[in-house]
Amino acid sequence: MSNSIESTLHETRVFPPPESFVAQANVSGKAAYQALLDEADRDPNGFWGRLARENLQWSKPFTQVLDESKAPFYTWFGDGELNVSANCLDVNLVNGNADKIAIIFEADGGEVTQVTYQQLYERVCKFANALKALGYKAGDRAIIYLPMSIEAVVAMQACARLGVIHSVVFGGFSSKSLHERITDVGASLVITADAQMRGGKAIALKPAVDEALGMGGCEAVRHSIVYRRTGGDVAWDAKRDLWMHEITAKQSADCPPVPVNAEHPLFILYTSGSTGKPKGVQHSSGGYLLWAKLTMEWTFDAKPSDIFWCTADVGWVTGHSYITYGPLAAGLTQVVFEGVPTYPDAGRFWKMIQDHKVTTFYTAPTAIRSLIKASEAKASHHPKSYDLSSLRLLGSVGEPINPEAWMWYHINVGGERCPIVDTWWQTETGGHMITPLPGVTPLKPGSCTTRLPGITAAIVDETGGDVEAGHGGFLVIKRPWPSMIRAIWGDPDRYVKSYFPSELRGYYLAGDGAQCDTDGCFWIMGRIDDVLNVSGHRLGTMEVESALVAHELVAEAAVVGRPDATTGEAVVAFVVLKRSRPEGDEAIAIGKQLRDWVAKEIGPIAKPKEIRFGDNLPKTRSGKIMRRLLRVVAKGETVTQDVSTLENPAILDQLSTPV
Repeated sequence: MSNSIESTLHETRVFPPPESFVAQANVSGKAAYQALLDEADRDPNGFWGRLARENLQWSKPFTQVLDESKAPFYTWFGDGELNVSANCLDVNLVNGNADKIAIIFEADGGEVTQVTYQQLYERVCKFANALKALGYKAGDRAIIYLPMSIEAVVAMQACARLGVIHSVVFGGFSSKSLHERITDVGASLVITADAQMRGGKAIALKPAVDEALGMGGCEAVRHSIVYRRTGGDVAWDAKRDLWMHEITAKQSADCPPVPVNAEHPLFILYTSGSTGKPKGVQHSSGGYLLWAKLTMEWTFDAKPSDIFWCTADVGWVTGHSYITYGPLAAGLTQVVFEGVPTYPDAGRFWKMIQDHKVTTFYTAPTAIRSLIKASEAKASHHPKSYDLSSLRLLGSVGEPINPEAWMWYHINVGGERCPIVDTWWQTETGGHMITPLPGVTPLKPGSCTTRLPGITAAIVDETGGDVEAGHGGFLVIKRPWPSMIRAIWGDPDRYVKSYFPSELRGYYLAGDGAQCDTDGCFWIMGRIDDVLNVSGHRLGTMEVESALVAHELVAEAAVVGRPDATTGEAVVAFVVLKRSRPEGDEAIAIGKQLRDWVAKEIGPIAKPKEIRFGDNLPKTRSGKIMRRLLRVVAKGETVTQDVSTLENPAILDQLSTPV
């Protein structure tokens, strides 16, 4: 860890927030920020209770803020009741936003659809009434497997309106991944589409649902509701399948929201774990929504006049917090897009900012890095070829952004006038944890800077003791916070073991290595476990290895990550076949076959960038695969570590050649 820390902290460029931004910011200046920090540190329960009362509408007010009696199974506002959808939609109908544009949706082909808060409310109510007519109620679980669309937001909000717990599955995942999630969560409903559009091509979705439901163990699923996106032919099961437009057509445009306990699960979102089986991260209703709304107002400095655009997919937590819930709870107009940033050409993001007068733009370092390459290749794809003067704030999410990409973003997209909020958070945290506040924080390229009020982030050693500034350690959160993960669905032991190890004094373990500099700014150094971060998406190495070994040709596999200029981290697989090691064209052909296999088993995001074949893998004499050595080999570096414990040190040379 030390080498990367030292090289990162050579960064000396600092960018104070523009005075004009500070003057209008929701949190304006260091004194205002410090006052919030002090309030939260002095009286955490009073701080969180005040914010929950001021920012959310409760159908039954809470009297207890935090219950720690069953730690680490914390509960927040546990005797209060509310409805998340009502806090996103109904509040906007009574505060003057009924005719305000809620969503500007731009489809893959460039077609634009706008809906007001009143129209969005009516669409959500009609769909919720349709679900209610089918017998769905609070506590039921629904899998949502939809393209980016207004319908995806409607489906999530309709579930929230009824207290139906949703679990969204990214549209790029395979039928096997879908099946795992349907069975683990015990879903009785699937909401999907005939297809999604991506880069000008229709990609079928319903066949993956049909295949998943046919794998067994899905008997609880009573209905599959299908959104007609492309109108292509689809296989149809008349006993189970229903068209979304048909079941909503005659429903009332008013559906009373169902009050639920603040701790009622709003959603379960699966994230990769190092054991191979994805973890069902369970989030509450009250605490989660409070933080989604607060971080909109603090991190993004949300203003009624903003046009907010988060480029994420709702299949990931970023799309939950900063598309479906946070912006609507904050009463903003937001842009939602379908497709990829390079279609119809690599100027699409910049054209959309220009066309829709976007003020706040939130995207991933992977997208930024790929668009840097594109803009260098063709001037018409460069941000400076577009009018981006509407922008006032930029954001980065998904992984640490390298300093040079930060500078390019700052200069070419932000025109050197827009603060950049480089946000660190996780599926498990529900919202931003460490991030600059744009009206407060001096920015350092590559650093997520400082903790948000109420978030007790710290760097500790293996025993939970604080480490000195400039030294690496484990990133932890010392005290609970309202939007934190409540459980791993169906696996309480794994929840405790994964996030609250006893050796770290019961602190929340983020799983990232990090350090603080002498200014108190955090620098994230990467995962401490075997979870890869590819384009901001977390993949368990065990998950990819399991897929490879399931192929009939493969005897053994080990997967590691290596730095990648575009995706942040790339998957590198070391494979031993059941037959002799292939070479030349044969190795290329088998490598392609295995990549396609992984894409089918897990999803295209998990495809290995490289596959290296060996007669065997580097193992200790006790049989343990030495993945730390494979990481060195994957980077193309020379192994300088002691290899005396290896049973077969010569194998490292053989594995140094990629296919």
